[in-house]
Amino acid sequence: MSQDLQTWYDQGNALYKLGRYEGAVSRFDKFLDLQPAHHQAWTQRGYALCELKSYDEAIASFEKAIRIKSKHALAWHGKGIALAKLGRYEEAVISFNKALKHEPEDIKAWYNQGQTYLHLYRYKEAIASFDKTIELKPDNYQAWYSRAVAMAALRRYEDALTSLDTSLTLKRTCFYAWNYRGLVLTKLSRYGEAIASFDKSLQYRSDNPNAWYGKACTYATQEDAEAALKNLYRAIVLSPNLYRVMAQTDSCFDFLRDNEQFQDLLKKR
Repeated sequence: MSQDLQTWYDQGNALYKLGRYEGAVSRFDKFLDLQPAHHQAWTQRGYALCELKSYDEAIASFEKAIRIKSKHALAWHGKGIALAKLGRYEEAVISFNKALKHEPEDIKAWYNQGQTYLHLYRYKEAIASFDKTIELKPDNYQAWYSRAVAMAALRRYEDALTSLDTSLTLKRTCFYAWNYRGLVLTKLSRYGEAIASFDKSLQYRSDNPNAWYGKACTYATQEDAEAALKNLYRAIVLSPNLYRVMAQTDSCFDFLRDNEQFQDLLKKR
């Protein structure tokens, strides 16, 4: 390979690492014009296109790499990521399976496969993927959190709580794990602990409408109208469209349907 060609390739990789993805794609394009059978360059180009949200182009790039080297795990993984971003989850699972066949210890591929199974509501398979992620990297707090989400979806709330506690042991400041822990504790009718968990979430991120809404639901479940309305108000201030819509259909607020203050909160301004 000539020095100029090597320079294009090295610059593409360097620009990618700096987050200058358009520049990276243009360098890889120059390189591939003269070296079209270089599967790594097609793969790196695909990842840069993913960062630019050009997912269809990224898939085409990964497929070029795969045609050149069918066992290139990184290209299969990238294709899976791009397919999942497009909501093509069934196809994404096939790609992740291929990636893992060729690189069975790829932690990110196991994790991304698990996330894709979550989108497909295939919770047992999601748990198996997260278990594998954790086996390979026990301190992956995101995998412990995602495992809890899958467990809760199967109504295995005690198991979900154990996973969340492990996640929070690994990353104490993970506000969304504190928030989800509050939701799980509410399901277990452990309301005081649930409120404390939402408060912990707000301690780490105050502009967190999910936690205010979670508190509102917990108080509503106990039919504490004043506290429920106060916390629902805080959620709606931060994210009016989403939480107004959610509160309209959320059964925990059924006892408030005739409450004037509740009705007023749900009106669009």
